[in-house]
Amino acid sequence: MSNLKITRIEVHEFNFDMNDVSKDYNGFNLVYKKGITQKGTSYATKVFTDQGLTGEYVGGDSPSFAQFNMFANYLIGKDPTQRELIYNDVKRAMRKFDKMGMGPIDITLWDLAGKLYNCSISEMLGGWRTSLPCYASTMHGDRNGGLDSPKAYADFALECKNMGYKGFKIHGWGDYDINEEIATIFAVRNAVGPEMDLMLDPACEINTWLEAVKLGKACDEADFFWLEDPYKDTGVSMHGHKKLREIIKTPLLQTEHIRGVEQHVDFIASGATDIVRVDPDYDSGFTGSMKIANAAEGFGLDVEIHSPGPAQRQMMAAVRNTNYYEMALVHPNTPEIGRTNEIYADGYKDSLDAVDKEGNVNVPKGPGLGVEYNWDFIMSNRTGGRTYGS
Repeated sequence: MSNLKITRIEVHEFNFDMNDVSKDYNGFNLVYKKGITQKGTSYATKVFTDQGLTGEYVGGDSPSFAQFNMFANYLIGKDPTQRELIYNDVKRAMRKFDKMGMGPIDITLWDLAGKLYNCSISEMLGGWRTSLPCYASTMHGDRNGGLDSPKAYADFALECKNMGYKGFKIHGWGDYDINEEIATIFAVRNAVGPEMDLMLDPACEINTWLEAVKLGKACDEADFFWLEDPYKDTGVSMHGHKKLREIIKTPLLQTEHIRGVEQHVDFIASGATDIVRVDPDYDSGFTGSMKIANAAEGFGLDVEIHSPGPAQRQMMAAVRNTNYYEMALVHPNTPEIGRTNEIYADGYKDSLDAVDKEGNVNVPKGPGLGVEYNWDFIMSNRTGGRTYGS
């Protein structure tokens, strides 16, 4: 127990530009479109204490911070190192909601603790990895001269292989044609040969379970590493995915769209997934996500960490039963990935070219998250926010 007390919490909403990026046919998926600038929005959280120590994190979205507003005042006066107590109190308070608001603040508190103890979060978690193997995870398919055909995906996969990436994940089209999706599976495999791990993530775009079966059988034939969130149940039907597992051989990766350790364990125990998905932003920060990783380990399964970022790197460095860091969302014609590297003042970045020649990224070594945020950029692009406490 420390003598620290939280005195103030600031949340800052800010915008950033994504060049040559637009939205697809229904306005949901980011896609390539030359000459278009898409506005992105992110959130920066800063926790202040009575002894001058602070914690910082940039991440989350507007629904997360709508939830955070419901319990933020509870944190004022609390010891920020008592993360397990805070996790359980807030979890109970947010029992009627999906608890997305817990992630960013928990990560911020872990950053603060790392600065208190002068060690990285991965060190606090017992981590040992310093370098993480990456897979290239694409933007969604477009009709704008980018990832607009099976050949375009195949060419990009080969480019990524030549850069050192050991894995490549396809996000297909929102306005998909099932035959085009299947053709892309085989085009990519034929382009890269048998050495590269390939994944398919329709992001729940496929309309029917039977079409998901078709995709799964194509993945079987092309020897894919995993199939993820295939159809429009939105990744939550335990019965549907258990039946899918009984028919296809390709390992199924689920649980991105359920929250908390209990729901993840229920999904595993029902036989509805082969691989477990977790995200510190979504799953109550490091406190919640490590519970899920450890639960998966107890069932003898791997856990794959969603999305790139310093929090994901710190977590992966301390988890044995995981394979790849997700470098998303990459594209051959734009360096944009759906988030901005301008928030960092120390050279940290996630991008297609952020990997070394072996296809790896390093784990930040500094205290906490190990990154320095560019507060000048954040505040000069600020569009809103709120302060709690004094």
